[in-house]
Formats: sequence, structure tokens, C-alpha cells
Amino acid sequence: MVLVAGYRRHMEATMTEIDWNRELVDQLDWHWNHHLRPRLQTLSDHEYVWEPVAGCWSLRPREQAVSPMAAGAGDVVADFEYPEPQPAPFTTIAWRMGHISIGVLGTRAANHFGEPGSVEYESTEWPLTAGGGLALLDRHYEAWIEGVRSLGDDGLQRQCGPAEGPYAEYPMAALVLHISREVIHHGSELCLMRDLYRTTAAGSEAAAETAGARS
Repeated sequence: MVLVAGYRRHMEATMTEIDWNRELVDQLDWHWNHHLRPRLQTLSDHEYVWEPVAGCWSLRPREQAVSPMAAGAGDVVADFEYPEPQPAPFTTIAWRMGHISIGVLGTRAANHFGEPGSVEYESTEWPLTAGGGLALLDRHYEAWIEGVRSLGDDGLQRQCGPAEGPYAEYPMAALVLHISREVIHHGSELCLMRDLYRTTAAGSEAAAETAGARS
């Protein structure tokens, strides 16, 4: 009994010393820097907008949009519809990266750590190149992760506020966990799409074209 009581006191003391802000940051940032972002480094323009099946949602010139609510600030839009069709259309790497950049990271970073309402699908200049897509992703990831770093214990406990609609009364810690889950989830889809591309005729043909251009 003495050992049990001593172990319990040790665990209680240890729990009070955990830096939860650092743990939450590290969970996503480690995954980003050691797994997800390196997997995207060699993404090609062809692969970025590759449509493996008919009827994909993607980023595309406005006049080629295939959805009724396609949105963007310039000549390129992201296919979109709300409520989304059931079943939802298959989406390209470009669309999924755009969703992570804006719908997951950018809008939340702006609303909670920057200028609320300044980052939306409608106000985004969507890139049609892999390099542009990665730059967009990097920019909004940095805005989000640096914002989370700044929260501290008090910030994690404060309410999300009206920007999160019906989840306004949830603590910021819940939002941070949700965003991490979304990035890991959709990032895994990107990696799977890259594997699919690499093992299909589209990937083989693109590789052959690249090799021919270099020879």
C-alpha cells in the first residue's frame, strides 16, 4: 500500500509538470517535418492535378469548373459545393492540398492568430503548379503552428469563440487537436495518392517523359 501511494503521488506530480502546449505542437510538427512534408517534396505539376477517375474535383481554370460553387479570387478556382454531394466526388492532390492549406490551416490561423475572415476559399489565388501549391501549404502551416506555439497553458484553455460556430465554447486545445487530426488524416491521403500515381500508367508515362527530356 505504501508503494502504491508513493507511485500515485509521483504520477500526480509528473502530470502537473507536463507542458501541454509543447506536446501538442510537437505532435503535429514532428509528423510534418519527418513524414508528411518530405513525402511531398518531389511532387510534379502533372501529378499535382492528375485525375485518376472521371468526375474529380480539382483546382482548374474558372471556365473549366465542374461544380456549382467553385471559388477563387482569380482565374483559377477550387471545385466546391455545399452541402457536398453524396457520395462526395474524388479529389485530386491539388484539391486536397488546397483544402489543407485554406480550409484546415489558413482560415483557422487567420481567425485565431491573425486577421479574422482574411483567408477563405473565395479570396485565395489558387496555384496550378506543384511548387505553388507547396508554397501555399507551407505558408499557412507556418502561420498555424506558430500561432499554436504562442498559446501557452492559458491560451489552450480559452474558448474558441464565435469563429468556430457551434463549437464556440470548446477550449482552444480541442481545436488544436482537431486541426492536427485533419492534417494527419488528409496528409495520409496525399501520400496514398502519390503511391497510386507512382504505380499507375500515368506515373510511368510521366517518368518516361521526364527521362526523355533529360537525355
